[in-house]
Amino acid sequence: MSVVVLTATMSLTACSTNAGTVPAGGGGAATTEHTDDISAGVQPDPAAVALLPAEVKAKGTLVTAEDLTSPPTTFMASDNKTPIGFNPDIARLIAAKLGLKLDIKNVKFDVIIPGLQGNRYDLTVSTMGTSAERLKVLDMINYFTNGSTVATAAGNPKHLAMDSLCGATLGVQSGSTQELKWLPKLNQQNCVSKGKDPIKAVALPSVSDALTQVASRRIDGVFYDATSLTWAKAKQPNAFDVLQPVLNPLPVAVALNLNSPLTPAVQAALQSIIDSPKYQEALSRWGFTGLGVTKAERSKPQPK
Repeated sequence: MSVVVLTATMSLTACSTNAGTVPAGGGGAATTEHTDDISAGVQPDPAAVALLPAEVKAKGTLVTAEDLTSPPTTFMASDNKTPIGFNPDIARLIAAKLGLKLDIKNVKFDVIIPGLQGNRYDLTVSTMGTSAERLKVLDMINYFTNGSTVATAAGNPKHLAMDSLCGATLGVQSGSTQELKWLPKLNQQNCVSKGKDPIKAVALPSVSDALTQVASRRIDGVFYDATSLTWAKAKQPNAFDVLQPVLNPLPVAVALNLNSPLTPAVQAALQSIIDSPKYQEALSRWGFTGLGVTKAERSKPQPK
């Protein structure tokens, strides 16, 4: 069975969710490659520009670190050179609101935070869930919400449900919040504490690898971002099913180095974007209607 290729190598840490559940938001994944520049014609926001540090104004360029491996949030167009997705759209809009050019660096997720700390990048827009640990080293600003779910082979042959995953073998992306936090939490709450067989996690370098193993029935499912798995289902409806409900969506954040002098300007630019029609346009064209936020608030630790 052919499987839609989501990534070449993925290291994007997924958004965080808690153990509660709500129905999935949004109107289903869009599958069109939007390669146009959403920021075309967007004018700088004077209030945000006024907050820019002098050295950034002088440089004239905003450098963002993106792991371009996770459709529909952050990936490369079929020309293999144009960064597209919701996250590049937001990054382009931030730069436009600040009157800056944008330089997107394609890097693995696990080097983004060290890169921010080393001042190699100004920020990252990478669907990053907040945590107490990250907030010790990062400034984080909410910009939309995401949740987690499970994709199975078409027909859900093991009859999995989000509240009955005990004993299943699930692929998780190495380093993702699903691997490090939410699957262990589900295991303890729903399985181990009730004397049931635990969920078996198979850590893989990419969601593409995991989906390939699901399609060939080597594993029972993939536990990852709802937005990405819904995209895979929309691309190949006869290959996958996506379980509902999605684990409770929580805000994900734009991140900068802790106490970055650029943070106030980026927060102001984000709020200007959210208040403009371009924000809903970006959400809509990637299938994220209903997942927006109304305030570009500084992030708080997510529930444990």
